[in-house]
Order: sequence, then C-alpha cells, then structure tokens
Amino acid sequence: MTRVDFYILSEPDKLGFVCRLVEKTFHLGHRIYVHAESEEQAAQLDGLMWTFKQGSFVPHALCDADSDVEFPILIGHKEPSAPRAVLINLRAELPEFFARFERVAEIVAPDEASKRSGRERFRLYRERGCALETHTISG
Repeated sequence: MTRVDFYILSEPDKLGFVCRLVEKTFHLGHRIYVHAESEEQAAQLDGLMWTFKQGSFVPHALCDADSDVEFPILIGHKEPSAPRAVLINLRAELPEFFARFERVAEIVAPDEASKRSGRERFRLYRERGCALETHTISG
C-alpha cells in the first residue's frame, strides 16, 4: 500500500520547500521522481536544485526519453519510465501512476486553489485505501 504524506505549507515558496524535501529524502537513501506541473516548472526546479543551498549537492536530471535512469533524482512532467521509491507530486491532479511508488509526497501551498485541489487529492487517496499523513510546515 502506498503511503501518502501531505505537506501543508504556510509560506508560498513551494519549490524552495521541494528542494529541501528532495535533499532530505535523497540523504535517507531514496530514489525520487518529482512530477512537475509543466516542462517549464521542471526546468525551473532543475535550476533551483543547483543553487537553493550553498554546499549542497543533490544529483538530479531532467527526465525525458533520453534520461540516464541512473540518476537518483529525476524531475519531469510526464509519467516516468524508471522505477522510483518516492514520488513528489507538484500537480493539482492525482497522478494516475502513483501506486507504482512506495511513498508519495503531496505539496499544498497556502493559496485557496492549492488547498482545494489538495483536499480533493486527499479524498481520492483515501478512497483508494492509501495510508495518509499530514504535516504542517511553518516558515
């Protein structure tokens, strides 16, 4: 059964939080796929991963048909072909392929649209029998 963690942010810096979450998850030894809203957001996150924290190194790559699946962290906007342990979902919709992952991280920004879509995803995961946890992230 997939475990789903919802991270409820109090600050609007969603991608900054994702960088910190990816770094922490990577250092715990997990392979990660970050499911971006678009190709542009994937590229933006790719750039941030290099600069979000001085001295940090998080080996990652943009995911496309030619991606080297040996990277422990892939960032993309389509369904990944390589198996991963953790899915970090940045989309407003429930990814149809989420059950392929051991864990899913759902990021909910403080704006009303994000909260609404987060509640809907929570409901859908619950209907599918997932183990759900909620974490409130301040500052």
